[in-house]
Amino acid sequence: MHIAIAGNIGAGKSTLTQLLADHFNWKPQFESVEDNPYLEQFYGDMERWSFNLQIYFLQNRFQQIKDIQDGEMSVIQDRTIYEDAFIFAPNLYDMKLMSDRDFTNYKHLFELIHSFLSPPDLLIYLKSSVPKLVEKIEKRGRDCENNITEEYLVNLNNRYEDWILTYDKGNVLVLEVDELDFVANINDKEKVIRLVKQKLENHTSLA
Repeated sequence: MHIAIAGNIGAGKSTLTQLLADHFNWKPQFESVEDNPYLEQFYGDMERWSFNLQIYFLQNRFQQIKDIQDGEMSVIQDRTIYEDAFIFAPNLYDMKLMSDRDFTNYKHLFELIHSFLSPPDLLIYLKSSVPKLVEKIEKRGRDCENNITEEYLVNLNNRYEDWILTYDKGNVLVLEVDELDFVANINDKEKVIRLVKQKLENHTSLA
């Protein structure tokens, strides 16, 4: 089984990935952040490094999904390949931080890769307001994220909302996380686990 968590920067994807992996005994696959060779340079000069970063994420997530499809374990994935293609790359292009040539090349590569992939059995989308995102980003204190602006997060949030409304590739659970604390509040944690179970049970019964 393949479960994937989507959401803006700071929404809580990695935290929920680990929580659900521990509870359901799923294998977690995290987004490449600490060992990402482009991320820090990207936030320092987005125009120069946007294409390099997006290609790195594309190949990294393609490898993750290939490993999931070839393996026998249930896996929960921190961020999806769809977010790269339908949110982050187009946002960089619209902000004039990726050239026409690079964006066209990126789209063609994604379409080729996408033709070999199956969607996740469950997509969990973490919906959060920009003030909450800023609060969490500041709290975790990653040096590479110091240059993220509120405008950038607003643009991404708008794209997330448009994307999730049109997502038609499979089972979706939307969690509004501004009022959820699934780390410190046991009731919130149990609520999220219950909702995930229900979605997976409904998906299995319809399969």
